[in-house]
Amino acid sequence: MGRGRIGLFLRAIAKWLVPLAVIVFIVVRVKFARVPVLAHEVKAGPIVAEVMGTGTLEARVKTVISPRIQGILSEVLVDQNDPVEAGQLLALLEDQELKLQVDVAESALAAARASAQRVRADEARAQAVVHQAQLEHQRIAGLLTNRISSQADFDKAIELLNVASADLRRSQAAIVEADSQVQTAEKQLAHQRELLTYTRIVSPYNGLIVRRDRDPGGVIVPGGSLMQVISTNEIWVSAWVDETAMAGLAPGQPARVVFRSEPARSYPGEVARLGLEADRETREFVVDVRVNRLPQVWAVGQRAEVFIETGRKSGVLTVPPQFVQWRNNRPGVFVNERDVAVWRDVTTGLRGQADIEIAQGLSEGEQVVAPRDFQTQLRPGQRIRAGGSIQLKAAP
Repeated sequence: MGRGRIGLFLRAIAKWLVPLAVIVFIVVRVKFARVPVLAHEVKAGPIVAEVMGTGTLEARVKTVISPRIQGILSEVLVDQNDPVEAGQLLALLEDQELKLQVDVAESALAAARASAQRVRADEARAQAVVHQAQLEHQRIAGLLTNRISSQADFDKAIELLNVASADLRRSQAAIVEADSQVQTAEKQLAHQRELLTYTRIVSPYNGLIVRRDRDPGGVIVPGGSLMQVISTNEIWVSAWVDETAMAGLAPGQPARVVFRSEPARSYPGEVARLGLEADRETREFVVDVRVNRLPQVWAVGQRAEVFIETGRKSGVLTVPPQFVQWRNNRPGVFVNERDVAVWRDVTTGLRGQADIEIAQGLSEGEQVVAPRDFQTQLRPGQRIRAGGSIQLKAAP
């Protein structure tokens, strides 16, 4: 009877010992097992801090070529991708009607000038008549004084002088009117000649034709796009940059441009100007980065990333950004000390695209560690197993 009770007791204890042993095994395994981590040896080297933005390649000066008058497009002398020079003829409009208008204006000017010459001749004749009337008036007045001539003759001489003076004033007024008609005809001729020049559409500057929109035979109106020309003197990327980087940017800063057509290559550039208005939705503002050297094949409007250099140092300690963590609003790293993860507060400096400067808290040659995946979190004092490393990649 005693033995049976002892057996039941032992079986009851065994029933609870197995789960308890499993739990103890798991706890020990979790607590003392080595966690696989990535490792990086801290070394001194250069670091370049950059601000990134994404934008499109644009020409600073671009113009939509459009006629100043309505007309039928007669010829288009250039095509897309053609280089052009200032004043080069690009297209022609039909000009027969405008040439006829010029001929009519030239005839009207010739008639106005002939009329002006005629009224000037009339003025000379009127001046001669006035002079003769004045002499006759003086002669009759002398005779009247000597009682040789009558009062009637004197009154008639006065009347003739007044008539001659009125004719002279009318001739002078006709000259003013004729001169005004000549000026009007000259302006009308100049206007028609100016309109005739509008049939010749020329390039406003040295540049490149990037788009052609019309072909000969169609009617084109002012404001209608015939083609688009850009100046190749200055090509830049208009990039959108987060407003938080605004304080560190200034015109003239060096930059590199990476086109999506050549993602492994950088082209040199510099900040040309900063926008003064931020987008109220994205909180970004435009930074125009001048491209000092373009790819062999490029297109206006193509996408590109710009990396603007805001700082540069050499001989500083750096680590990849994934090794820096934040605790209690302070940055820090885990250091491998005899296969144990030890937390170390650090002071950071410049932040590059692939690394962060560690100004204080680490020494050259130490090894920092980080979890292999985002789900795992290291704890101070945790045993670790470094099974991989990260190599910093230089900017392209």
